[in-house]
Amino acid sequence: MHYLLMYDLAPDYLERRAEFRDEHLKLAWEAQRRGELVLAGALANPADRAVLMFSCDSPEPVQLFAARDPYVTHGLVRAFHVRQWNTVIGDEAFTPVHPS
Repeated sequence: MHYLLMYDLAPDYLERRAEFRDEHLKLAWEAQRRGELVLAGALANPADRAVLMFSCDSPEPVQLFAARDPYVTHGLVRAFHVRQWNTVIGDEAFTPVHPS
C-alpha cells in the first residue's frame, strides 16, 4: 500500500532546518534503502508543507518515521498526518485500474 506522510511546517522551518537536516536526511535515506520511503520533499512557495510517499504494508513504519524525525522532535513540524493513498495510475500504482 502507499501512504502519504504530510508535514505542516513551522513558520521558521527554513531558518532552522540546517541544524537538523543531516540527521533528517540520514533517517530518510535509511527508510528509502529499506524500500519504505519512495519520494519526499518540501513544497515550495510557500515552504509550509512537506510530503513523503511511503510504500509499506501498514501505516506503522510511516508513524515510526515521523516519531523519530528530528524535524518533528525539534518542532520544525507543527503537525503531521498519515493517510493511505489509493494509487491507481502509473507503473508503481498499488492497485492499477485501466479503462474498459
